[in-house]
Amino acid sequence: MKLIVAIIQPHKLEAVKRELEAVNVNLMTVSNVLGQGRQKGVTQFYRGAKEAGGLLSKVRLDIAVNEAFVEPTITAITKGARTGDVGDGKIFIIDLHECIRISSSERGGVAIG
Repeated sequence: MKLIVAIIQPHKLEAVKRELEAVNVNLMTVSNVLGQGRQKGVTQFYRGAKEAGGLLSKVRLDIAVNEAFVEPTITAITKGARTGDVGDGKIFIIDLHECIRISSSERGGVAIG
């Protein structure tokens, strides 16, 4: 089991969700976050609003998957989020030692969904 954490541009969220749904990955947690990467100090415009000072609006996706879904998930996120410009985001893959579904007490891969 793996936890995939992706940081993407907010306007790419719908495209990433479509790509994930196409590979049967439907369970995710989405958070609005602020961060800076290689583009620090660069003023950007997001929906007509000027953003400066290095901390830019991003979206964080947390997706727990079984081993068979790791590569399809990475491919889907990359396909949906890529513009080819600096600031497209990052994907982190973290070993997930345990998953427990609270409602049924199921554990492991079956609890992921």
